[in-house]
Amino acid sequence: MRALIGSLILLLVSAMVQADDMAISAEEVFAKVQQSDSQLLFVDVRDPVEIMFVGFTDAVHINIPYLLVDRSQWDEERGVYRITRNPNFLQEIGAALAERGLAQDAEIVTLCRSGSERGEPSAQFLRENGFPNARYVIDGFQGPSIKEGPQAGFRLQAGWQNSGLPWSPRMNPDKMYRP
Repeated sequence: MRALIGSLILLLVSAMVQADDMAISAEEVFAKVQQSDSQLLFVDVRDPVEIMFVGFTDAVHINIPYLLVDRSQWDEERGVYRITRNPNFLQEIGAALAERGLAQDAEIVTLCRSGSERGEPSAQFLRENGFPNARYVIDGFQGPSIKEGPQAGFRLQAGWQNSGLPWSPRMNPDKMYRP
């Protein structure tokens, strides 16, 4: 029984360490991108339409959506368009690495709006599919929304945009996803 409990604790600690080593702050990523010898692929994993309305940082190397909005499918229950995983995500990440002369074990950092819905899941998906050094930006581009008070619902804390890092309402057409 003790051996079983010990094994379970070891698995839990291992999972927590793996989750912690996947997270990286926006400031840390920006510093890495600025290094001339950076062996990093920095990927914005948001749908381009979201970027168009929310903003963009030219510090990313490329936009490859992890999830795509399927405007031909309506989800009645949720009242939104259906969202599906980009079927070419892994291949497109591999191609972006190759274009930069990086191996599959290079550091890949993903960026989404808040860090939780696409950033962390996309990094985990990459790790599960042969990209062992995938990470995600904590709090993503805009950070979490404020829960209470007069600014409830606004994303005015944390994230790339709220950390004083460079961003713009304009998209860089050379970096945007075009299927």
